[in-house]
Amino acid sequence: AASQNRPADGSLPDNDDLEPLFEAILEHVPAPEYDDEAPLQAWVTNLDSSPFLGRLALLRVFNGTLKKGQTVAWVRSDGTTSNARITELLKTRALERYPAESAGPGDIVAIAGFENITIGETIADPEDVRPLPAITVDDPAISMTIGTNTSPLMGKVKGHKLTARMVKDRLDKELIGNVSLKVVDIGRPDAWEVQGRGELALAILVENMRREGFELTVGKPQVVTKKIDGKTYEPFEHLTIDTPEEHLGAITQLLANRKGRMENMTNHGTGWVRMEFVVPSRGLIGFRSEFLTTTRGTGIANAISHGYEPWAGQITTRQNGSIVADRQGVVTPFAMIALQERMSFFVQPTQEVYEGMVIGENSRADDMDVNITKEKKLTNMRSATADNFESMTPPRILTLEESLEFARDDECVEVTPESVRIRKVILDQTIRGREASRMKRQDANA
Repeated sequence: AASQNRPADGSLPDNDDLEPLFEAILEHVPAPEYDDEAPLQAWVTNLDSSPFLGRLALLRVFNGTLKKGQTVAWVRSDGTTSNARITELLKTRALERYPAESAGPGDIVAIAGFENITIGETIADPEDVRPLPAITVDDPAISMTIGTNTSPLMGKVKGHKLTARMVKDRLDKELIGNVSLKVVDIGRPDAWEVQGRGELALAILVENMRREGFELTVGKPQVVTKKIDGKTYEPFEHLTIDTPEEHLGAITQLLANRKGRMENMTNHGTGWVRMEFVVPSRGLIGFRSEFLTTTRGTGIANAISHGYEPWAGQITTRQNGSIVADRQGVVTPFAMIALQERMSFFVQPTQEVYEGMVIGENSRADDMDVNITKEKKLTNMRSATADNFESMTPPRILTLEESLEFARDDECVEVTPESVRIRKVILDQTIRGREASRMKRQDANA
């Protein structure tokens, strides 16, 4: 609800709709200014897609009139100009788009007929081309590999979109309306590197795909680096944090561990502090969940691109190793109770596991392969402790974002419509051990 009168503390506004807000917008927001003599100028500010029309350009008309079927000049971001025809023009009423014949100054409309149009480009009069300033879209900062599900449990529950062709078609479809994503061929027929502005944007794509019935193998998020003068540079973010001042020390320590550099701090005298950091983009992988835990959900964090700076060094976000299942089977309470003193689990009794699946977090730094399917031996001998009941610690159920954050470089995430599982890239423990020994020898020789 909105009201012109401020309510007393603890009370509701004296109005139960948003009418005062709309009246204030009409009264105070100025009407669009335009030049009657100027030729057509319209600026692409966003993109969308339609299954029938393909890519849609969302644009604002600054001058002139835009008409359906009109031939216009399309000024691309590289400065080249070509003529194209507007095949469809759509206006918006409430949440629905409807076809329209024309749009004038101040109108925000969607047009079709421009296959590769992108943000910041101009639609102009072919007889008098006057391009508007270009908009620079930030380069992708985070990437991860998305491919078909290759685990032993593939296709066993609700997933019905399993093939590489289906995954590739879905990624290509996402590119039509999502200008922040890039899909890079890595030379494999069943997996592609997807680059985006941040971990959250990529996690949203994966979450949408799993809800649509896809089963995927998703690699650990990595940073997109550049080589400048022979040196490695990585993307940095300008992070702004508003938090109650009692969390100041904890947040400073949290970002120091992630190679963050404090640029500014302001205490408003209201009990809240604003802090500004410059932090590597990879330092923000998994940061949000830890930040909300640290501030008990009260902190506000926002990050924008800060450009590229030299590689900041190693960032360690997880000290503990993984607990890995050493065989396929079903989790038993007997095995969990025997092991729970030394580890925390991500699985529940009766859940199906397979060799190479990460089932918990070790209390030590190294990985451990365990038999989580072990059953109690049945004998006809009565035990003195038979009537003692063991208590079992509830497992941690990880979300998709938490799983992506938890995974190490030799691990990936299996995503299905029903579940999210962390697994080793190499499932066979013998081959995995051999590969780990080879990597240690390489590090020692280096």
